[in-house]
Amino acid sequence: MTRMTAARAAVEILRREGVTHLFGLPGAAINPFYAAMRESGELTHVLARHVEGASHMAEGYTRAVAGNIGVCIGTSGPAGTDMITGLYSASADSIPILCITGQAPVAKLHKEDFQAVDITAIAGPVTKWACTVMEAGQVPGAFQKAFAIMRSGRPGPVLLDLPIDVQMTEIEFDPETYEPLPIAVPRATRAQATKALAMMAAAERPLIVAGGGIVNADAAELLVELAELTGVPVIPTLMGWGTIPDDHPLMAGMVGLQTSHRYGNATMLESDFVLGIGNRWANRHTGGIDTYTAGRTFVHVDIEPTQIGRVFAPDLGIVSDAGAALEMFLTVAREQHAEGTLPDRTDWAGSCRTRKQTLQRRTSFNTVPIKPQRVFQDMNKVFGPDTRYVSTIGLSQIQAAQLLHVYKPRHWINAGQAGPLGWTIPATLGVATADPDATVVALSGDYDFQFMIEELAVGAQFKIPYVHVVVNNAYLGLIRQSQRGFNMDYCVQLAFDNVNSPELEGYGVDHVKVAEGLGCKALRVFDPGEIVPALEEAQKLMVEHRVPVIVEIILERITNVSMGTQIDGIVEFEELALAGVDAPTAISMLD
Repeated sequence: MTRMTAARAAVEILRREGVTHLFGLPGAAINPFYAAMRESGELTHVLARHVEGASHMAEGYTRAVAGNIGVCIGTSGPAGTDMITGLYSASADSIPILCITGQAPVAKLHKEDFQAVDITAIAGPVTKWACTVMEAGQVPGAFQKAFAIMRSGRPGPVLLDLPIDVQMTEIEFDPETYEPLPIAVPRATRAQATKALAMMAAAERPLIVAGGGIVNADAAELLVELAELTGVPVIPTLMGWGTIPDDHPLMAGMVGLQTSHRYGNATMLESDFVLGIGNRWANRHTGGIDTYTAGRTFVHVDIEPTQIGRVFAPDLGIVSDAGAALEMFLTVAREQHAEGTLPDRTDWAGSCRTRKQTLQRRTSFNTVPIKPQRVFQDMNKVFGPDTRYVSTIGLSQIQAAQLLHVYKPRHWINAGQAGPLGWTIPATLGVATADPDATVVALSGDYDFQFMIEELAVGAQFKIPYVHVVVNNAYLGLIRQSQRGFNMDYCVQLAFDNVNSPELEGYGVDHVKVAEGLGCKALRVFDPGEIVPALEEAQKLMVEHRVPVIVEIILERITNVSMGTQIDGIVEFEELALAGVDAPTAISMLD
């Protein structure tokens, strides 16, 4: 047998579980693990500037590529508590990440030792499993169990807490004989698939709701095949966006109160049957349950048994991995197609496409200050279908979901349920680390961008290039605040003539200066005609310098955003894209 420290055994297991990158900060109680990692020389470590940032980097790394598990590391005490937000965000969106923390010696855990905290009790509610490993001989088994738990059932995060003396104790461990534990996957039965498809066949206007579980199962191709075979249109959720390309004839739009399309909501209200796969009926998607469910029959497929019926009771619930369910649905549907028994959905799909063509929001605004709609129009123009977008919370996310286009799974990477401010920068660094050859574009409002702006230094240090579009609707407001008594034209002219005017001092963060001071490149845009050239220049700078490039676009102070409390009560402020159609007429077209 081979003798090594428990910390070195943990490092060897990480390698054999497929881990290649880790994100974290060293500190006294976790330094034995860092020493073992350095001795191994097989793992790449990205040094975060804040431990919460490391947890979000791990999230982005997992979310970007199927099969990845991001790992974040911190010392004892506040490092673990700092990572709780990342664990919550990962848990809420079913994202497996492994958080490794150092801890005080076992004998001191009850003595209020320096930076000793019961992190497993704190992390318990936002993890699938949290454990302080008290015996060195248990370390291999704990790590083996951690990976199995993260991958089994509904995926999610795990925290392993390692007392410093446990890390340093030598144990017998043979890495060459280590094997990951098998993962059990619940699978839909043929009988369940047959009944679900029979219910779909009996409907006149069926829809498929595609959730993030399809992304987690890497099953987007199966979804598209099922939609094409049956002719049934697809409504992706925010977490399932990209499972069917935005330009696919059967992509019927997104539904919801904020991150939705008017044509998606209109189509949902016309439907009479919904097959939900890998989704959780989130409240921003459904709005009022009575409105959402009225007149419709529901089948719900989810990998987690207790998710069935959590929000409302479906007419049929199926506990299954999304990919396994789609495989069984396809088996039955192919047979029905060969027999000629699948209903013809041409008219229904055609009506969905008509709504999609006629209920587009207008984006071609040329006004100064810039309207956000124009920003997303030009982003669609500049960035191609292979672009990976990363965003979190706020008006920037809502407007992006209403106006951007996404064509592939894992190309809209989003903190859907938790939505922590500051998430975008570190998560994007994780995404760009996982897929270094991709065009990665982050999107933030000015406040989200400020929360973890220090993590830009990580991108500069480790040569992690991406483009970060910051839509700043506070900048002109700051000018007005500092120039009371002057009209709007003067304020805009001041911004054009002297963006570093001393009148602005003390009223906010100069994002361009801060980004450049942290080793990145940055541009600022005031005129809509400058957006496309700035985005194109940012891509060139990103390739040339291999660092994050910030494009700050100065928006009008207030833009009304389409939203509501019921999917049949969305207040649509934007004009329709059709020439000559004003906002009141656009709203009436939904009635």
